[in-house]
Amino acid sequence: MLKYSYALIFFIFSITLTAQQSVNPLLAKDVTGQQKWVDSVYSSLTLKEKIGQLYMVQVFSNQSQANKNKIIRLIKDQKIGGIIYSKGGPVRQAKLNNELQAASQTPLLIGMDAEWGLSMRLDSTFSFPWNMTLGAIKDPKLIEQAGRQLGEHSKRLGVHFNFAPVVDINTNPKNPIIGNRSFGEDRDNVTEKAMAFMTGMQSVGVLASAKHFPGHGDTASDSHKTLPTIAFNQKRIDSIELYPYRKLITEGLSSVMVAHLNVPSLEAQDGRPSSLSRTIVTDILKERLGFKGLIFTDALTMKGAADFVKTVSQSSNSGEIDLAAFLAGNDVMLMSENVEKGIDKIAEAYERGAITEDRLALSVKKILQAKYKVGLNKYEPIGTANLVEDLNRIQDYALYETLMENAITVAHDPKELLPIRHLETKKIAYVSLGNDDGSAFYEALKKYGKVHKIEDPNLDGLIEKLQNYNTVIVGFHKFNDNPWKSYEFTNKELTWLYEIARTNTVILNIFTRPYALLDIESITNIESVVVSYQNSEVAQEKTAQLLFGAITAKGTLPVSAGPYFKVGDGIQKNSLERLGYTIPERVGMDSEKLKKIDSIAHYAVNQKMTPGIQILVARKGKVIYNKNFGKHTYEGNTPVESDDIYDVASLTKIVATLPLLMQLEEQGIVSLDTKLSEILPYYKNSNKKNMTIKKMLSHYAQLKPWIPFYYATLDSITKKPSSHYYSTTSKPGFTTEVAPHLFMRDDYQDSIPKIIKDTDLLNRLRYRYSDLPYYIIKQYIEKHYNKTLDEVAQDRFYRSLGANHTLYNPYKTISNTKIPPTEEDDYYRFQKVQGYVHDMGAAMQGGVGGHAGVFSNANDIAKIMQLYLQKGFYGGVRYLKSETIDKFNTCYYCEKNVRRGVGFDKPQLGEEGPTCGCVSMTSFGHSGFTGTYAWADPEEELVYVFLANRTYPTSKGKNMLLRENIRTNIQEVIYEAIK
Repeated sequence: MLKYSYALIFFIFSITLTAQQSVNPLLAKDVTGQQKWVDSVYSSLTLKEKIGQLYMVQVFSNQSQANKNKIIRLIKDQKIGGIIYSKGGPVRQAKLNNELQAASQTPLLIGMDAEWGLSMRLDSTFSFPWNMTLGAIKDPKLIEQAGRQLGEHSKRLGVHFNFAPVVDINTNPKNPIIGNRSFGEDRDNVTEKAMAFMTGMQSVGVLASAKHFPGHGDTASDSHKTLPTIAFNQKRIDSIELYPYRKLITEGLSSVMVAHLNVPSLEAQDGRPSSLSRTIVTDILKERLGFKGLIFTDALTMKGAADFVKTVSQSSNSGEIDLAAFLAGNDVMLMSENVEKGIDKIAEAYERGAITEDRLALSVKKILQAKYKVGLNKYEPIGTANLVEDLNRIQDYALYETLMENAITVAHDPKELLPIRHLETKKIAYVSLGNDDGSAFYEALKKYGKVHKIEDPNLDGLIEKLQNYNTVIVGFHKFNDNPWKSYEFTNKELTWLYEIARTNTVILNIFTRPYALLDIESITNIESVVVSYQNSEVAQEKTAQLLFGAITAKGTLPVSAGPYFKVGDGIQKNSLERLGYTIPERVGMDSEKLKKIDSIAHYAVNQKMTPGIQILVARKGKVIYNKNFGKHTYEGNTPVESDDIYDVASLTKIVATLPLLMQLEEQGIVSLDTKLSEILPYYKNSNKKNMTIKKMLSHYAQLKPWIPFYYATLDSITKKPSSHYYSTTSKPGFTTEVAPHLFMRDDYQDSIPKIIKDTDLLNRLRYRYSDLPYYIIKQYIEKHYNKTLDEVAQDRFYRSLGANHTLYNPYKTISNTKIPPTEEDDYYRFQKVQGYVHDMGAAMQGGVGGHAGVFSNANDIAKIMQLYLQKGFYGGVRYLKSETIDKFNTCYYCEKNVRRGVGFDKPQLGEEGPTCGCVSMTSFGHSGFTGTYAWADPEEELVYVFLANRTYPTSKGKNMLLRENIRTNIQEVIYEAIK
């Protein structure tokens, strides 16, 4: 015993310095006014009313009327000092809180366990990431912001104390109650994050409570169920467990919650809980650490405390535990089993002199100081108008995304597979393990490349299916309901993981706490490991973005997990500048204003301007709006989906022909001043021989707008495809497929260039939009590469871009259920045009035109437009030089009233034109006959894509999308939404 006393004296002396530095964190700015109010209230209370202030009772906002009546009786009869709210809903709690406050003589101090948000206890409220996730983030300012916004939620709901942050240092992976609630195992990291969280929360007037003193992080049992033992010596506890408290106290920590722990090195009485230990609460926390804030017990109903008192009084509701807790030095008795008996016990002790007036006044006046500091001297009821909206703000979702982006950790990647490059060589499979949904992850992966989800009830079957892939992404998805959910692999899952890794290149993604990695005995065959900490939809989406290089990898492991993964590990990865996905506010746009797009799109569909629409908006490299409207056809039931592909018509010019020509130009093979006769000698003796590429693609070369090639191939009597040019079956000489059961004679391919070569020019040089240059450029590109245009576009752009929904002739590989039709053709093909190009000239070229023929979805078109915005760089690949983009995005003949760049359309020079008139003059894009539109603005870093099939069921009517300015009205909304 003497040895214990000397050791304790040395321990206490070692922390005395902190006591000398601490201040009273409960003092308000108006100290004089606060003291006057505190003294006035205190002097008005009877003895038992003063003792009642020491109690904070548990209330459920979803409780029965009988329970509510019981609480009201406690408030009126026992004059309790506060409420700790538990399960329920925000509006119910607000209304109940107003009612309870009205019943109380002295305003009630309101507390909640809201460690990761009010959602820890309430439905319809926001959930921030777990502390373990936050512990992976390097920037403490982000944690401070999380604390601030969580504090704003608490304040809005009338909560004065949030029992957070948890400052337990989780050095025991098997800890059943802390785990994800801890910032990690490193004391400095835990302290830094807890400090930031506290600072943020207290900056908005919500008081913090560090817990669970003196440290619950290295226990293997749960104090709710038993009394855990902390077996470490005093030196260890001082250097590890108490370290965060020492630092937070010096920075103004408002309160501490004392845990129910057995700490033999600090408390001499065997089995006495720390919450009932005068040595721990008074000698160490109050006197030696110098803490002057409020001290709460942990819930007195927990077995860790209740069972101890039973050994003394045979009952945990006799009031003995309350008295013991107060005598130990606690200020607030949290969730007493019997408030009335507890008050009686403390009053008896006071009457017999065991508790002095000074001791009682110390605690009660601290409680009253806290009430004044949080504004209860001027209490106002909680307003319920817009309450749920105020607790689920757009800035909360924005912060959640930022936090997850900064937390996700690349823990292992020796072969540098990440981020995934060279998509043209990748065949990627996704395999889902665990007990929770991974569909958000899978859908996000598919935005970047061709990824297939592979499933099989048997391991052998799965392994056989995976033989067709060279990269396997394994997602381990565990329930995300709360931080206590199981995180371990099953034996079956480990067996499957090892077998998949033995025969495949594997990227393992852990969507749960890092401790799941403890189960992995070998990572020899696992090429990469990414820890995402949680299985929320945002965590899944951001992980997919990280894998493909849309965002950087920044996180570090907050805990160790076996021999391969150590605390602090984290491989930093740069972005490949692929498109990311986020919410508008994160790139300076207004979500509410963007909702006008929905109204315009619905109007267009309802007025039958087009059966369906895909719309995408991206800013600063992030897609912030991507929605679908309508159906494939007016009469059908197939809704438009994001992976449906549309005939993009003349967008083909800038997503296929133009980028290929740009590459040839920057290689010096052609120049903008190259004449047609120089690239195609076929035109040497024609009236077009001296046309330059610049003039042709600026639509300033006297070329006719278009030539109806198909018309000459119709029967002069029936006006249907002539048997001289067409066959209903594919046969020698007739293999060019125009439509189902319609094959054109192959030698007609030579007739199209001849017709173009021989056709007359316009009578004067002026701006006139024409498809003909793209027939010509297509001919040259195919001659240069000795490949068809579609093959060259795939080889040089689409595959490596991950534009796996972009292709010519989709009927060959894609079901019509994913391709909206473009027309019920009654003038050429005499059938529904679906999966085949709508443009007649492109159809006569086997579906592959330089001016039309590409099918795509909005997401893929956005990738190509983003490539242009990024001056030719995308996905870690330099496709085009910056100066090349600038050269083609120049209006060379503006003085001639020609607005066009070289290939690109440009903003109008006068009142009317292709844009809303609100774009910059450096912007560029194109539109298409089927209703499509794509525009990019370098100055605002904007991409806007609009895809439609307005030509269905017929293209002969008025183009109402154009007449009513639907596309440009949407464009105007986009610019109005910029903050």
